[in-house]
Amino acid sequence: MTTHVIAEIASQPDCWRRAAETAAGHAALLPGRGERIAVVGCGTSYFIARAYAALRESLGEGETDAFPASDETPLGRGYDRILALTRSGTTTEVVNLLARAAGRTPTLVLTGVPDSRAAHHADRVIGLGFADERSVVQTRFATTALQLLRAGLGVDLGPSIADAELALYEPLPGAWERRGQFTFLGTGWTVGLADEAALKLREVARAWTESYAAMEYRHGPISISDRSSLVWCLGPAPAGLRDEVETTGALFAADAIDPVAALVRAQRLAVTLAARRGLNPDRPRHVSRSVILSGPVAV
Repeated sequence: MTTHVIAEIASQPDCWRRAAETAAGHAALLPGRGERIAVVGCGTSYFIARAYAALRESLGEGETDAFPASDETPLGRGYDRILALTRSGTTTEVVNLLARAAGRTPTLVLTGVPDSRAAHHADRVIGLGFADERSVVQTRFATTALQLLRAGLGVDLGPSIADAELALYEPLPGAWERRGQFTFLGTGWTVGLADEAALKLREVARAWTESYAAMEYRHGPISISDRSSLVWCLGPAPAGLRDEVETTGALFAADAIDPVAALVRAQRLAVTLAARRGLNPDRPRHVSRSVILSGPVAV
């Protein structure tokens, strides 16, 4: 089956190259060292926000919080900047949050639609139209936004791009496709990527997936793992984790490649599982490209 999401997954290395160029050309707009920022988004964009926030803090670039875009986002904490991630720029929660922040806190939006409502409410906009998608499912926009932000932190994207090209063309292990339950784990900034990998399998393939911080997995969730499970750690696995997982009978996987490139591999697994189950990966059940709520909306 030829689908939009398959083509969009395959285009990610090229999108990431453009992300590096975009980051260099918009360096003055990106959060600067020492700024106290909040990163917001919904769904996939929220998971990417969490990954970026943890990475930025780990690199000593400044205090960084991540929140789902909602009325509960604490705008009164004295942030120097709010960074919003939104593919469509129409998600109600993001639009309303930016409207509430206007005149109170400077805002920057990364979006695939630079003339969207979210962009209208933002002080600054970085457009990623080249990474926008036709599929309902987010793949390349999310990873491209994260790669742009990583480049803004001084990360060389070259190795990640090379790893993604490998992840696109290296065959997936057949044993993965035969599993019935999938648990994704992460450490540090890759916990958000584990959450996103699990979401992709749920959306695209309706698979039974869970995700945890790797050390938290040992505190109860490990009880779900058995011979039908794949337990996949994105990024370095804590010492002893493999042995504990294999004791349950589960298949353990830990990628040596860049974690964002490993997410590409998880996207491919989601599409493969969808094909085996006769599902259209472009049209996940009960999911739309953008969540636009009824009722009062900020203008």
